[in-house]
Amino acid sequence: MVLTAFPSADTARFRAKGPRQLDEISARYGLTPEITTAIRLISQVLPFRVNDYVLENLIDWGDVPADPMFQLMFPQGGMLGPEDERRLAKVAGDRAGTRELVNRIRARLNPHPSGQKQLNVPRLHGSDIAGVQHKYRETVLYFPGQGQSCHAYCTYCFRWAQFVGDADLRFAAARPDELIEYLHCHPDVTDVLVTGGDPMVMSTERLASHLMPLLAVESVQTIRIGTKSPAYWPHRFVTDNDADDVLRLFESVVRSGRHLAVMAHFSHPRELRTDLARAAVSRIRSTGAVVYCQAPMIARVNDDAATWAQLWRAELAAGAVPYYLFVERDTGPHEYFKVPLAKAVRLFQEAYRQLPGLARTVRGPVMSATPGKVIIDGVETTPRGRFFQLRMLQARDPSLAGRPFRALYSPSAAWLTDLQLDLTAPQDIAAAVLGRPSPVRASA
Repeated sequence: MVLTAFPSADTARFRAKGPRQLDEISARYGLTPEITTAIRLISQVLPFRVNDYVLENLIDWGDVPADPMFQLMFPQGGMLGPEDERRLAKVAGDRAGTRELVNRIRARLNPHPSGQKQLNVPRLHGSDIAGVQHKYRETVLYFPGQGQSCHAYCTYCFRWAQFVGDADLRFAAARPDELIEYLHCHPDVTDVLVTGGDPMVMSTERLASHLMPLLAVESVQTIRIGTKSPAYWPHRFVTDNDADDVLRLFESVVRSGRHLAVMAHFSHPRELRTDLARAAVSRIRSTGAVVYCQAPMIARVNDDAATWAQLWRAELAAGAVPYYLFVERDTGPHEYFKVPLAKAVRLFQEAYRQLPGLARTVRGPVMSATPGKVIIDGVETTPRGRFFQLRMLQARDPSLAGRPFRALYSPSAAWLTDLQLDLTAPQDIAAAVLGRPSPVRASA
């Protein structure tokens, strides 16, 4: 790895800005009182955080509020139901009343989609393991407690419940001790995804305290880091005080013989247009890590084919691997951001046809649902009617993985549970999709 210097003019110190700095942001960028009031209202329920890099480089302030990056970063009127927004405005100034109403609204926003708290939490010595999920046989998700925030928050985030200060809604582990013991007892687990939040908000020293113990588990061959930092704070890999240290940490993981996968979340091509973002990706790759890119299709932000084709080409040009296009999950402001599956598959195919072969590594649209990851391979027209062609790309029950099935075509369905399966669907797949799949709840 060659640690090349980046121009000092691009150095900056990270400072998060949220609801308390909203008046400053509004004055600085000329937000109207109506827009400012809406942001203040909705951010009582949904988390809101930005930073100067995002504000100065990613948002077209001349196109607010329609600008896709503004929609991605700032809570908007319409993200909650009209009655909830009316009630929030009515209780303004009543702290106790606001707190009670906010908690009720959050509880209705499906804070833990796909039964993740009921079905995915493994056990050790008869007790649930804090900050760990185990949905697929080969893969465990790990949530370091110090990494359960982000450099900025996406308004669509399906893990919004991690950021609202309610311990009952949060996954977090203070230390990796229980995870390591669990992994030793489950050698089928080959992949650990360190996620959040964003693990890259941690200092390198703190991050190493969570990553290095994994290297003592022989069965763990792949370590993944889920992060939005190359898009929202690329300084983490370029100009932060310990940027070089984190690259050396990545190198040490790779030297151990593990595959280090940085799962970068890029939602819009604008996020890769800055020199700093491309430098971040380049420096990560210089360590031997592989950068994989994924994001959901979200209304008002990236629900057009040209945007996705540009994004995947930009990722390829940066040396990263286009990996997943997800369907926006049924949580948080889902009604505001959802894209019908019929539209999603049409836009995916239109964008896919514009790509060179090396960028056709991307898969989608994919629903990360209760039984597993379900990909929509296309729409089929038959004498019996139209059908979605579906496939279990990954499954809670490994015997279902890779198997196809069909559902009746619907122009409005936006999630797996909106679909009606065809009668030809295999019984075990139908049971997993329509029934109550057995939880992993693996014990040691």
